[in-house]
Order: sequence, then structure tokens, then C-alpha cells
Amino acid sequence: MSLPEISARVLPFTLLLAAGCSEGEGTPPGPASGGAVDGGAAAEGGDAGEEEGGGGEAGSAGAAPVCAWDVAGAGVAAGGAESEELRVPWDWMGVIGTGQSLAVGQSGTPALSTTQPYGNLQLSTDTLAWPIDPADPALAMAPLIEPIGRRSTAYPSSWPENIAGETIHSAMANQITALVAAAAGRDYVGVHGEFGENGQCISRLRKDSIADEVTGRAFEASLIATEAVTRLAAAEGKTYGVAAVTVVHGECDAGNAAYEDELVTLRADYDADVKALTAQTEDVVMLLSQQNSTNDRSASTLAQWRIGVDHPELFTCVGPTYQYRAALDGTHLHAPGYQMLGEKFGQVYFERVVRGRPWQPLQALDAERSGGRVIRVRFHVPVPPLVWDEVLQAPHPSREAWSNGKGFEVRAGTTNAVIESVAIVCDTVEITVAEDLPDTGVRVSYALYGEAEPRSEPEPGMPRWGLLRDSDPFVGSSTGVAQPNYALAFELELP
Repeated sequence: MSLPEISARVLPFTLLLAAGCSEGEGTPPGPASGGAVDGGAAAEGGDAGEEEGGGGEAGSAGAAPVCAWDVAGAGVAAGGAESEELRVPWDWMGVIGTGQSLAVGQSGTPALSTTQPYGNLQLSTDTLAWPIDPADPALAMAPLIEPIGRRSTAYPSSWPENIAGETIHSAMANQITALVAAAAGRDYVGVHGEFGENGQCISRLRKDSIADEVTGRAFEASLIATEAVTRLAAAEGKTYGVAAVTVVHGECDAGNAAYEDELVTLRADYDADVKALTAQTEDVVMLLSQQNSTNDRSASTLAQWRIGVDHPELFTCVGPTYQYRAALDGTHLHAPGYQMLGEKFGQVYFERVVRGRPWQPLQALDAERSGGRVIRVRFHVPVPPLVWDEVLQAPHPSREAWSNGKGFEVRAGTTNAVIESVAIVCDTVEITVAEDLPDTGVRVSYALYGEAEPRSEPEPGMPRWGLLRDSDPFVGSSTGVAQPNYALAFELELP
């Protein structure tokens, strides 16, 4: 596909990626203080009906609200993407992947991304066995296709034979190249590697992990590959650096209260050790997805939301995974689902790394009471307006108290408060419960409590999901499927 063809296909969607509220647009939310997170635009007025594009139900005042983005005009940034100076510091832009089964493409067969439409690359390990010498002449660069690397032959498994099926990487790299071509009419070469280990907790992915006969080598393996690619790039007269680490993980650490701190340490170790190998000065950012398949109040799920709030300069959660088609186990994706997740990673990478924008996902900023029965949750909205998804199955079919909540949950102590209705008011969701809430011990959450059976309509999904999304018109370059941003699972205690 030629660059003009790429531009014609992708540019209309690229120009709208950063649309948002007029107040605080592009500003990442700050750290939490009590039940609130700073940042985002304030809600105004009542709620607009869906028929008028407001994304919600009729407000109590009976009139459409005047939202901040209505006043400013949502949409194309001044000048458009073509006027931007994109950040491409190296000829070969490196991405290191890590995680557990979803990182290595479990259930993602048959692989779909079997040809490389651009110049994106991966390191071929030929038939070499562990341990691998980064100077081994059998190592070579190869087109980035799926499965990336060599297929696993056993469980558990590790690099260089750790891949189960389609991963996020080919779709991610191809999406980035397509967006760069649309924005600047130039090429962009990504060099991706996936070093995740099926079924392993973060304790087996970190630098200080002690490898056994099979697992615990993910960090060391990624550095071996980085050293090898650095050598091969120099041999071809190319510059190379690592821009990002992707983390598709968390199921194993659903009960790990220290998960956020361990992610912070993992990124810092990658940053230091990669810089020592490549001599780059640019920081390595960490992009992660949110897992939505295990445990009520999963600690890792909450950490994947909180880390981008607490450390927005170096971490971004690209979004949840509940909206994608899953395998029948309700945990893993199928191959098109991995492609779509890869496209979302690519879109966010383009915003954060290439455009240098402080992009943040659709996420809760703060929650407050409004009288005895109403809770207001304010959101950072990447591309307004907020809307309810009309395709996914209604959440909480087996939890009657929350069946009207569209994914929202309210707990008063240990009791599930009955949700009567939810309504979108600009960047805020108003939740009305059946009875007055107590003064203390009230928590509001979203997609945090699971069902006994995963989502089944319109296709298999995960056991924790919601219906809140934005209006991002982004369409993936590999799948051709529209991908708005869905709200992250969260929990906030009411002040």
C-alpha cells in the first residue's frame, strides 16, 4: 500500500484523536486526593438526549445541557495533524512486550497478521536455544508478522519459544506506521519483540527474578534481544532505541496489593538497562492494558487504572479489554481481538510517543454526592461526547441491584445499593439509587465486580464489563473496525 493510499484511509480519523473538553484538554489527571483526581472539564447543565447527540437520557431540567465541548467545538485540532512535527528520534523504533498469556497470544489462532505491509521488523532467533548470545551470527532481522517469534511447545514457556498465537504487536506496529504516514507522509519502522511468559506473575517478569529451567527469564531475554538489535542496526547504518514497553498482564496478580509499585520498578529497571545498551537519552514509557477477567475488586485491575493517574508522565493505560471478543474461557482473546487491542496500543503510542501528547484514557476523575440518593462521577473524556454502548450485553444480569447501572456499582458497606438509573450529563455520569446512602462507607465502582458467566452477547466476552464509551471515530488499519474508548474499571470512595 502506498503512502498516499495510507493517508487517504487513515487521516480523517487521525485528525479527531485529541478532541475533548475545552477545559484541561490534553492535560493528564493528577494524583488522587481522597475520593478525587484533579483534571478534566467540569460538567455543565442537565443531560442531552441520545437523539440529539448528547449521549445520555433526558436531564431533570428537560433541556439539553451546554457542555464545555459544545462551546469550544469538539473535533479537529487547529492546523490538523499534517502541521505537526512528529517525534521520530531513531531509524528503528523499538517496542518491548511483556506479560502473561494474553501478551503471548493465547487462543489467538490461527494467526491473521501473516504478511508485513510496511517495513516493520522483528528479531529472528532462527533455531537457537536458550541461553542466546546477542552476538550470535544466526540472529537476524526479519519482517514483523504473526506469530511474532517462535511458537511455544509446552506450558509454561519462555523466549525464544514463548508465542501461542496472534499477539498485539503486528497490528500495533502497522497502526503506528499508518498513522505516521497519514500525518506526515513518511515511513516509520517499528522493531517489536514479545518476551512474556504464559501464566506467570509479575514476580517472574521483573529484573530480579531468579530463572528456573523454564520461566523467569523475560527481563533478561528482552535485554539480550535489545543488545542484538542494537548491533544489527549499527551494521546497517541505522539508529535504534526503545521507545516503549507494552504490558498485557495482571490476571496472575489479581490479589497483589503491591502490583502498581512493582510496575513502577519494572519500568525504571527497563529504562536504566535499555539506556545502557542503546545509549539513548529518551525515557522508556510503559503502555498497559487493563485486565477484566478475574476476581471481584481485582487489585491489578485497579492498579492498571491508578498507575496512569499517579504517574501520567511515564505510564498510560490504553484501555480495558472487556469490549473485545474473547475466547470461550472468558479470559483470553481470539485473533481479531488481539489485532484490535494492538490497534488501540498503536493509536495510543502514536499520541504519546510520536505526537508527544499527554493522552489519557476514558477514566474516572472524582466522585461526589448530590443529595442523599445521587452520585456524580466525573470523567476524563478523550473524544466527547460520552455515550452508552448499544451493542454489548447489559452488565450485571445476575446482580439485580445493579442491573440498571450499565456497569456502575454502588456499595454501602457490605450491601449492594440498588441503582434506579444512570444518566450522562456532559463529562459526568449521575447515578440515582433507590434509598438514601449512609454518610460513610459508600464506594462507587464500574466493571469491578464479575458475573458467574462471562458476557455472551453479541459475542463472547469477559465477566466484568460496562457500557460507557466516548465518541472517538478511530478505525483500526488492520481490522477496519471502529474503536472508541471504553471506560476503565475503577473504584472511588465517596467523601
